[in-house]
Formats: sequence, structure tokens, C-alpha cells
Amino acid sequence: MKSLNMFEFARTILENVSFDPQLFYKELQKAIKQLLPYDVDQLTSWVSGYVKEKPELQGSLKLINV
Repeated sequence: MKSLNMFEFARTILENVSFDPQLFYKELQKAIKQLLPYDVDQLTSWVSGYVKEKPELQGSLKLINV
């Protein structure tokens, strides 16, 4: 089994909970607290692109200051 780095793990979790905006927000908060600064930068870029297609998740952008 291939091991995931923390960014990939957080991204997988966020993709799996994206059906629920409140849960997505909560998991994004946890990921930001746990990731290293470099991984937070990667996550910020990924979330910015991901929520463009999902307007119900755009409230989460305030967590990453975009």
C-alpha cells in the first residue's frame, strides 16, 4: 500500500466530505492546524481551485484568506 503524505491525506478527506459544507469547513480547519506551512500552501492552492466548481463550499475560502 502506498503511503500518503499529510497533504494528500487532507485532500482525500476533504474530497470525501465535500457533500457537506459544514463538515468540509471543519475538516479544512483541522487540516490547516495540523499541516506544515509548505503543505498548507499546497492545500490553499488546491482548495481555491476545488471550490470554484462547488459554490456551496466557497464559504471555506475565508479560512485560507483567498
